[in-house]
Amino acid sequence: MDKMIYVAMNGARETMRAQTVVSHNVANVSTNGFRALQHSLQSVPIPGQGFESRINAVGGPDGWNAASGSMINTGQDLDIAIQGDGWLAVQTADGGEGYTRAGSLHVNASRMLETASGHLVLGNGGPISLPPYQSVDVGHDGQISIVPQGQNPDTVAEVDRLKLVNPAAGELRAGGDGLFRMIEGQAIVDPSVRVNNGQLEDSNVNPSEALVQMIELSRHYEMQIRAMNEAEKNDEAAARLMRVG
Repeated sequence: MDKMIYVAMNGARETMRAQTVVSHNVANVSTNGFRALQHSLQSVPIPGQGFESRINAVGGPDGWNAASGSMINTGQDLDIAIQGDGWLAVQTADGGEGYTRAGSLHVNASRMLETASGHLVLGNGGPISLPPYQSVDVGHDGQISIVPQGQNPDTVAEVDRLKLVNPAAGELRAGGDGLFRMIEGQAIVDPSVRVNNGQLEDSNVNPSEALVQMIELSRHYEMQIRAMNEAEKNDEAAARLMRVG
């Protein structure tokens, strides 16, 4: 059988993988703080005798777009948006530490501060717990202050401080749960990271660009399928010649 079919098959497989990544981005156009994922490919010549005329498409490690999204004013006391670079530390499902830009926070039934996706927000000493309050404020440095319930409005108590970190982009990897994690170790607190209260960061996915990518990938996939069909026709033609011989 003509080896062209394997080249086309690999190309079709990697095109499908790339289409999955783009579809995931499109599905998260409205997800606060979402970072668009990027699929990478490498051209690898097939070794063997003769000329290196056939080249496989081999998928490389997926990356992500580090650009910030636009800011949306909400006026909600527990909505935060990180200014510039930086991440909010949260507790993952396995008890580890993850990082997100999604700043839509709320207090759950156990008085724990968590994100909209249910991850506990980390502070100086672990997950942050908020006692009953009349009002709450998150400072630009992540300091959480409240007016305790039943107290005079002038009575302000500092509860905890958000764990804000700023590792290099190359030190992070994207997870399937929407969180980022350190490739090695844990990120340390960066006091220079600032947040805006009453705002949320929008996704950095460009919908128009993503739709164009989906169309281009669909055409690439069709081209690979046509190449596989041609390889099959070549194989059938060669088999007929062998029978005649």
